[in-house]
Amino acid sequence: MAATTETTAGSAPAGNPVERLREAFDRLGSQQKIVFMVAIAALVAVIVGTILWSRQPDWKVLFSNLNEKDGGSIAAVLEQQNIPHRYSDSGALLVPSERVHEVRLKLASQGLPRGGMVGFELMENQKFGVSQFAEQVNYQRGLEGELARTIQSIGAVQSARVHLAIPKPSVFVREELKPTASVMLNLYPGRALDGAQIAGITHLVSSSVPQLPASNVTVIDQNGALLSQLKNRLTEAGLDPTQIKYVREIENTVVKRIEDILSPMLGQGNYKVQVAADIDFSQTEQTAESYRPNSTPESTSIRSQQNNETANVNQAAGGVPGALTNQPPVPATAPLTAPPTGNVPPAPVPGKPGEVPPGKIDAAGVTAPLNAAGQPISTSKNSTINYELDKTIRYTRQGMGDIRRLSAAVVVNHRKDVDKTGKPVTKPLADAEMKQINDLVREAMGYSRERGDTLSVANAPFTAVDKSESDLPVWKDPENVAYLKDILKYLLIAGIVAFIYLKIIQPSLKTMFPPPEKEQPGEAGGEGGGLFGGVAGAEGEEEGATEVHIDHYAVKVQKARDIADKDPKAIANMIKDWMGVNGN
Repeated sequence: MAATTETTAGSAPAGNPVERLREAFDRLGSQQKIVFMVAIAALVAVIVGTILWSRQPDWKVLFSNLNEKDGGSIAAVLEQQNIPHRYSDSGALLVPSERVHEVRLKLASQGLPRGGMVGFELMENQKFGVSQFAEQVNYQRGLEGELARTIQSIGAVQSARVHLAIPKPSVFVREELKPTASVMLNLYPGRALDGAQIAGITHLVSSSVPQLPASNVTVIDQNGALLSQLKNRLTEAGLDPTQIKYVREIENTVVKRIEDILSPMLGQGNYKVQVAADIDFSQTEQTAESYRPNSTPESTSIRSQQNNETANVNQAAGGVPGALTNQPPVPATAPLTAPPTGNVPPAPVPGKPGEVPPGKIDAAGVTAPLNAAGQPISTSKNSTINYELDKTIRYTRQGMGDIRRLSAAVVVNHRKDVDKTGKPVTKPLADAEMKQINDLVREAMGYSRERGDTLSVANAPFTAVDKSESDLPVWKDPENVAYLKDILKYLLIAGIVAFIYLKIIQPSLKTMFPPPEKEQPGEAGGEGGGLFGGVAGAEGEEEGATEVHIDHYAVKVQKARDIADKDPKAIANMIKDWMGVNGN
């Protein structure tokens, strides 16, 4: 029973946890208490701030460079739809990254942002009784706004302003003035407009305003450079950006064909190809009409032919001379069916077709008895033949864009090899390989000697490129910068938490809750036993360990004796309290 009482007396008092925490907190000094409380508050603040920061959405720019009117309208719409938003230091409007596209579509459906300009919607709310001058001004403002919105749809244009000067119509032709227009363009950084785009903007404005010629449209950029005059100078000089683009396309096509045929043979990075094309952009039209004689009789063609042949037979005068001979003959009174009398020509003798019977003569298609023909007989033949002419009409039109000449240069790297020691070396290509490469490039580029094309193929070692200098370091890579920032933030927060806990909170906790003293087995009551718990060396323990415990116990006993000598009343009260607790 006595041993039980001693053991209970030597244990820590059991009580309310709040009382135990209060007693543990009272073990700290006044300065330690303040530091401990500040450290606990800082630790809680860091943890809560980290949780809130991790839950905070990732903000992205919705719109930037908004004017006050558009910014207020957009903010009102976002507040009505309960969309979180805020403004950055640069004045950009920020929304959560996952809702950027959704919010832009919603605002676009409502016509926001308007860009500080109004279009033809200005004409929708016309007041009754408005003057004609006000209507004209509103129409001009709406037309300027619509033109500016259309020009802003071009990719390189960030914003645009259009100013129209439309004079009043006049009934006098001499006093009539043409409208003029001015266009101010604000381009995105690093972008520019080519001549075709400038001409497109000019004709867009001129076609939108009645009687506005393209020459009266002035276009400038944000730097004050006159873009429309530059286009006119290029046009007058005969320089066309489309032609330059066509030349580049032909050169790139030839280069691509050469690279495609060399890539499987040499490998990527072991060759370089450059091509220069001379293109003829002149246009010619020619019409030629030539006449040549018929060369061969077989190829002749007759247009028309006319033959004329005559024959005359000269006969001597016959009959009875006198007055009766000069009289006209008496009309015949015999019927036509009466048999002929007098000299009757003999019947035709049957024979071969075209054969003249004997005793007759055939002249000019007339066959007569030979005895009836007199001497001399005169004949004439006329023949007229019109032949078709060999006529050739040639119309030639030569289109622009013909290739006058191609010049190609190809550099081939030396072949990589390994020597006997295993060291990498480079060797030039053999003549047979170079000839094969030369022939392949000729066929790929469409080489033509008549056209004057040239080709040069060289074999030379390439200089090694130091990738350490050309490659962007990891810490400068834009894709890794964001990750590094997040990692550094979390590491910084973890370092702050570790510093507060290890350097401030943990030492205070050790002071508040000291480790309990361990009693050695075989411990017996000795001098000062019961109150201080004597420690004796147990059997089987090493001698050095026993001496350490004895010395430690002796120090504690000495301290207890000193306290008892200084304040015996406090020791008595403590023992009385212990006895009261054990009694309960």
